Amino acid sequence: MANDSYKDAIAGLSKLLSERADLGSVAASKIKRITAELEAAGYKEFDPIERVKTGFVHFKTEKYDKDPKLYGALAKGQSPKFLVFACSDSRVCPSHILNFQPGEAFMVRNIANMVPPYDQVKNIVVIGHSCCGGIKGLMSFPGRRVLFVDEAVNVSLENLLTYPFVREAVVNGALSLKGAHYDFVNGAFQLWDLDFAISPAIVI
Repeated sequence: MANDSYKDAIAGLSKLLSERADLGSVAASKIKRITAELEAAGYKEFDPIERVKTGFVHFKTEKYDKDPKLYGALAKGQSPKFLVFACSDSRVCPSHILNFQPGEAFMVRNIANMVPPYDQVKNIVVIGHSCCGGIKGLMSFPGRRVLFVDEAVNVSLENLLTYPFVREAVVNGALSLKGAHYDFVNGAFQLWDLDFAISPAIVI
């Protein structure tokens, strides 16, 4: 209905322009003013192509062009210190939550932050989040959903240790595994370690 009102207002003023040439400048001014007000109020139709274009222009002018040293170095290679697992949920973006800069972290995002094989980094962070649809679909106890989210993160951390090279790296202190929970409802972030009580394998 809001879009209909928007179109009606523009159509009415456009008609006025065509019928009263002497009021051209006044009507044109009103069209611009009303259009601006309606757009500011959120009535502008969403244009996905324009959104992508303006998003990249903002990145190019505010990030890329202002830090040629960083992006010049990234063009030659990368050496990220983190491998971060997070959910595909659009409300959970590790780069925004933790202010990671380009080249600082590998990002692996999928539904319910499932863990794939390990890569050569020194820190692996598995991030769960509030209101996770993946977790919601797996359980039927709404009051305990936060506990299930955290437990799912811990299970993924434990699954990482099933890879011999991950276990060996953790035992030798070359790799750190951490769990995290981002609560975007309250703007809170928790980070924790698990006590795996791992000891080197005994070879007989």
